[in-house]
Amino acid sequence: MPELPEVELTRRHLEPVLCGALVGRVAVRGERVTRLQPQPQDFTARLRGRRVRGLGRRGKYLLADVGDGLTWLTHLGMSGRVSVTAPGTPEPPHTALVVELLGGPEVRFIDPRTFGHSAVLTAAELALAGPSRLGPDALDELPSSRWLAGRLAGRTAPIKVLLLDQRLLAGLGNIYADEVLYRARVRPDRPAGSLAREEVTALRRAVRPVLEAGLRHGGTSLADLAYLLPDGRTGEYLPRLAAYGRAGRPCRRCGGEIVRIVQQGRSAFFCPGCQR
Repeated sequence: MPELPEVELTRRHLEPVLCGALVGRVAVRGERVTRLQPQPQDFTARLRGRRVRGLGRRGKYLLADVGDGLTWLTHLGMSGRVSVTAPGTPEPPHTALVVELLGGPEVRFIDPRTFGHSAVLTAAELALAGPSRLGPDALDELPSSRWLAGRLAGRTAPIKVLLLDQRLLAGLGNIYADEVLYRARVRPDRPAGSLAREEVTALRRAVRPVLEAGLRHGGTSLADLAYLLPDGRTGEYLPRLAAYGRAGRPCRRCGGEIVRIVQQGRSAFFCPGCQR
């Protein structure tokens, strides 16, 4: 968390604010946020005075083109969010980065758990960074069922564990993987290689509707409010979740009880009655 829908919604809100804007002051509040910058001092030097030419997304990464072959990369980690705020507004706790746009607002990166990061990279550096190791984007580059079946064939790892592996599909995280598996009627602990071709097809067909529903309802803001839209509003998808976080509650489909298991230290929620 945040996952693909939350990052894409952040991108959509930031695009009209950032694109065409000239970067002024850049303030790094903690060294950890720029820990993946090859030379930490380059972050401010490369970003200040740059005009943002475009803002894209790949998986859970935000990628801003700032000219001369440089890309401003941001990953929100487990608790990060971006805020667009009037200059001079008091900074909230856990503000890791402040980027002033000349004649405009400040863009702030707030990250309580400090797993997020930001860097300004050359093309050569970007080719070695996290985005280069991602699989197809789960929303924009969703591969065919045949391709997916080929990647799952013979795999003994649980299917949910593989869905969380960004090298398979980029963008799915704990919440939306549970929702995809629920929609596809597949248990999260099934060995990936045990899925029949029709089950792989159902899985693939579930991805886009789940992600689009998350986008339509503003993403998922949990009780800790770690994720908020850049304008401060909460996402409204939480009460519409069918599986994630609903242990002990009735399945919306069959009336059975949603259960929770732990896989590699992470919770997985599913209905034993209708997920096989």
